[in-house]
Amino acid sequence: MPCNFWFTSRVSIACFACTAAIMSGCQSTPRVDTDASQSMADAIGLSAPVEYRLVGPDGGPINEPDMVLGSLTLSDAVRRAVMTDPGIQAAMARIRIAMADADQARLLPNPVLNVVLRWGPGSPQIEASLTQDFVQALQIPRRSSAADNRLRQVAAEAVTVALDVTSEVQERYSAAQASAALVPLLEERLGLLEKLAAAAKARLDAGEGTRGDVVTLDAQRVDLEVEIDRTRLAEREERLRLARLIGEPSSAATWSLDDWVAPEVGDLSETAWVDTALQKRPEIQAIAWRLKALGDDEALVRLLPWEGANVGVDVVSEGDTFVGPSVSTPIPIFDTGQARRARLTAEQIEARHDLTLAKRKIVEEVRIAFQTLVASKSNLARIQNQLIPLQQQRRQLAEDAYQAGQTDVTALFLAEQDLRVSQARSIEVERQAASALGRLQRAVGGPGVAASLARPPLPSSDADGLSQSDADAPLLTTVTVNRK
Repeated sequence: MPCNFWFTSRVSIACFACTAAIMSGCQSTPRVDTDASQSMADAIGLSAPVEYRLVGPDGGPINEPDMVLGSLTLSDAVRRAVMTDPGIQAAMARIRIAMADADQARLLPNPVLNVVLRWGPGSPQIEASLTQDFVQALQIPRRSSAADNRLRQVAAEAVTVALDVTSEVQERYSAAQASAALVPLLEERLGLLEKLAAAAKARLDAGEGTRGDVVTLDAQRVDLEVEIDRTRLAEREERLRLARLIGEPSSAATWSLDDWVAPEVGDLSETAWVDTALQKRPEIQAIAWRLKALGDDEALVRLLPWEGANVGVDVVSEGDTFVGPSVSTPIPIFDTGQARRARLTAEQIEARHDLTLAKRKIVEEVRIAFQTLVASKSNLARIQNQLIPLQQQRRQLAEDAYQAGQTDVTALFLAEQDLRVSQARSIEVERQAASALGRLQRAVGGPGVAASLARPPLPSSDADGLSQSDADAPLLTTVTVNRK
């Protein structure tokens, strides 16, 4: 009897395993972690994939060991942030959680062995059964497909996290740049106001001016000092935020930043940006994979009333040994899966509405960022090509009049003051344009997507001669701003 039992058991297990392997197709779990790491790099514009980092029980270090000491370029800040951000690493860990779930979905449930031994008159009675849940075996193809689709959804969500980090780095970097460029202009304005105030006081002492002029200029001077302190504090805050993003929250954050540049978007239409965003945004891809997983769940619901059904082999020994198959199955009287089907239908409708909402938001984000960037560039060109030259001309006329003895120094100081105000306004508009560029890159699917969209196709001869550094470098075309 024992030999027959174990022989029959092993044959049964082999039969179940072969049957399930044939039904499931024996497909391995897709290596989405590698694809996600490369997708992050492609979306952001990095040359190397994002690496998954292991940490100890106490987490990673507060400050990265290779801290920046000198200059910090925007590309270095983005690279360091993406490679060291704990949020991105947590998203990559969630990919591995989903991969483990996908591996689990491919496994057969363990067979169940029941053994009953009874003593009484005569020989002991032995009953043994080996059962296998065959309904779960039938569900393996759909379960693995649903797990794979949820794995791809998690991977798309990880790319979204990387894009959010990149966008925040760009925002903080440009804000620090703008504040750093604004402080010297405000200090020059303060020096001019002090000269104006001194001139007004001299005229008052000579009996030619009024007390009101002196008080007005003193009030403007104090107000400008407050503005300078606020601008310096804003720059310091942005640098500290940037330090945290690149993995150096305890650093002095005194690096030198890139020179200010004005962004260019080329001749692409708004429609081209919108169409690309609808194709490349990972948020849409995540919802699409979610819908596919729900479709697999819907197919699984058809077998829901029969979950728990199993087949096996029973062995009974009462002097003689009897071996035979057994089947146990639930009877779908009360639960026929109607509630689960209704839930899945509602979840699918929810996902479809979420997809529509995501598409509408993407269109809105692209259009607002594009229109803001175009308007800011137009306004910036007006300030740099018209307003500042006119203010410079006005200042030159005031200086000529002062040199000729036709006016006093006050008119010259006022003309110089208005010129500095126009230059400061230029910086503010440039900051607005840079922020709009970052939002447009984020809205279209990342700086890497934006660069490939904005960059014109190269002839074959030029493409062959393109160096690796040139291929990895540009996010979008930039033009240096001349402030002289």
